[in-house]
Amino acid sequence: MKEVSFIRKNIEKWKSLEEVVDAFADRHPNEIADAYTAISSDLSFSRSHYPASHITKYLNNLASALHNSLHKTRREHFSRIRTFWTQEIPHMMYRSRKELLLSFIVFFVSVLTGVVSAMNDDSFLRLILGNSYVDMTLENIENGDPLGVYKTSSSLPMFLTITFNNIRVSFVVFVFGLLTGFGTGYILFSNGVMLGAFQTFFFRQGVNMGFESMLGVWCHGTFEISAIIIAGGAGFALGNGWLFPNTYPRLYAFKQGARRGLKIVTGLMPVFIIAGFLESFITRHTEFPTFIRLLIILASLACVIYYYLALPYLKRRNYKTI
Repeated sequence: MKEVSFIRKNIEKWKSLEEVVDAFADRHPNEIADAYTAISSDLSFSRSHYPASHITKYLNNLASALHNSLHKTRREHFSRIRTFWTQEIPHMMYRSRKELLLSFIVFFVSVLTGVVSAMNDDSFLRLILGNSYVDMTLENIENGDPLGVYKTSSSLPMFLTITFNNIRVSFVVFVFGLLTGFGTGYILFSNGVMLGAFQTFFFRQGVNMGFESMLGVWCHGTFEISAIIIAGGAGFALGNGWLFPNTYPRLYAFKQGARRGLKIVTGLMPVFIIAGFLESFITRHTEFPTFIRLLIILASLACVIYYYLALPYLKRRNYKTI
């Protein structure tokens, strides 16, 4: 590659790295480390191809400045846990906003697919939900307890089982991003189709029955489904790092996407714990007044929207990423 082409290709990235150096006190150590890794790669290339060039000297000075900044900010403080939730997770969500939107679209389309497919086809419902589940639910409906499935075991064992399963599903959605995003899309699609078929099944028994099922399912499902969609965004971030490295080496971009996605999935653990608690201890109480269950759903939705959508946007001016 000619030197002028090398400079033209990377000049904007170097300018952004200069901004990291200028404001390193406001940057997280991980961001400075990422910048240092990126500039080191370019410096190595420049030393090999243009050893006597001014651009090599420039890159060496920039790498040195980043190295010094990195070691100045490497100290871990007792506030590390707090900053993880107040800074890092919103930061990662803002950087992954496109992947999150893609995850939502895939899931929404899959839910519609499940709804349309199940509207007039009993065989599809039984294929997706299983004969035993359909027959059991029909029996519960006849007995006047359509959501009786949530009362089949005691609360604590149910809480542990459901929480563990939800966490497992989130990591599966994320790890399947190793299949360049198609794996994550498949898991999202299959879960969305199942949700659409499930809700349609109840509405086919009557509007009131469908409304009752929504009150029960979304009492815990607001957190649970939102977390699965967010985990899908993490999986797409992992896959996109491999598919679309931009100007970075493919392996480096993949590692960045993996780390960003892993932080997001790790940050979902409290969400799954809350969802498991609601499903195990609250959803089973179908005798609760409608306004109480609606209040839980709306409060859950407000928490998700604020923390995972609004807060990252409000803090966006602090996020000068490379």
